[in-house]
Amino acid sequence: MPDTLTITDNRTGRSYELAIKDDTVRAADLRKVRVAAGDVGLMAYDPALVNTAACRSTITFIDGDKGILRYRGYPIEQLAEQSSFLETAWLVIDGELPTASELLAFTAAIHDNRVPPARIAGLFDGLADDPHPMGALIASFGALGTFYPESHNISDPAVRRRQVHRIIAQAPALAAYAARARKGQPLVPPREGLSFAGNFLYMLQATPGQTFTPNPVLERALDILFILHADHEQNCSTFAMRSVGSSNTDPYSSVAAAAAALYGPLHGGANEAVLRMLHGIGSLDKVPAFIKSVEAGDGRLMGFGHRIYKSYDPRARIIKRVADEVFEVTGKNPLLEIALELERIALQDEYFVSRKLYPNVDFYSGLIYEAMGFPTDMFTVLFAIPRTAGWLAQWEEMLRDPETKIVRPRQIYVGADKRDYIPVDGR
Repeated sequence: MPDTLTITDNRTGRSYELAIKDDTVRAADLRKVRVAAGDVGLMAYDPALVNTAACRSTITFIDGDKGILRYRGYPIEQLAEQSSFLETAWLVIDGELPTASELLAFTAAIHDNRVPPARIAGLFDGLADDPHPMGALIASFGALGTFYPESHNISDPAVRRRQVHRIIAQAPALAAYAARARKGQPLVPPREGLSFAGNFLYMLQATPGQTFTPNPVLERALDILFILHADHEQNCSTFAMRSVGSSNTDPYSSVAAAAAALYGPLHGGANEAVLRMLHGIGSLDKVPAFIKSVEAGDGRLMGFGHRIYKSYDPRARIIKRVADEVFEVTGKNPLLEIALELERIALQDEYFVSRKLYPNVDFYSGLIYEAMGFPTDMFTVLFAIPRTAGWLAQWEEMLRDPETKIVRPRQIYVGADKRDYIPVDGR
């Protein structure tokens, strides 16, 4: 039997056969279903694209029911345990784990491009006195493209590759500049001999003229968090990257758009919401009452549940382990006991189990960030730094796809019918 779907239009009695490939029918094939020859044909209505595949991708695989996340086929657990962020970034972008020489060359390219243009620092002087670091990062991503006009030549693979190196390499510096500018602190350039994550910690926390060496446990913890956030399939910010990129704009503008999408509290700001919730609960003895209020509809258990995962988010398991290592260095975050008790109750409570509400990546990441000394307004920035690798991998894949066209969704018009204009004195 051929892989087809037969549709009968009860308005006309006519039947149509649509091809099925990868458990998917092409939305454009629905346009065959028409009442009259002049009709535009049937359209699919899918607000928020909850059941619409907008691309074919080989980058990230997620099985939300089974709690599986893989980059290019490699389980996230193995990458978090054995890989580094830069090795993972290469994998996400190029499709295969790098050889020793490829990783060395990629690391050197990131190193050579890690310092933003000198004049970009002046951008932060032109912002508000107290700019949110994420807003400043979005502005700096957009401004960065003005220093590299060649980036508009997106048809040249070598040109594209240079921009990939620049964006990934300079994202930590831009993020650190944004954070320091908000505090009125002098900017600290990257230092020789540090890792990708180590240099970010140095640029963020060092005092000019004083020796600062990142703690290796915290440095590795941050590198693992970067790996976990490198890509996550077709989420809001990734779709923004692809959508804006489909107009053939330069990658800096696309990354700025993706970062703007990430800025929203429904996307990148969820771990901030978790911390606010934990601070609001305040103490262990108040957890049962909070759970009851959630079940009564008077609140939300932040950090539980996910649009995709209907079981335990695999990234949350890894972060929970990393948290233990971090707290051995920083001391235990007093909110941890509240978080663990929330998790214990929720994983046994029928209300949450029946709704498949399990901890997601945001439930523990905020605790780690807070323990490491990051202010809450930096949490989304910490998300954006590694996600540049995923955004750029998705952008590159989109450009190479022969089916790519500028994104232009249809609409269902429900407004007024034709009306004649009435002069203002007759209204």
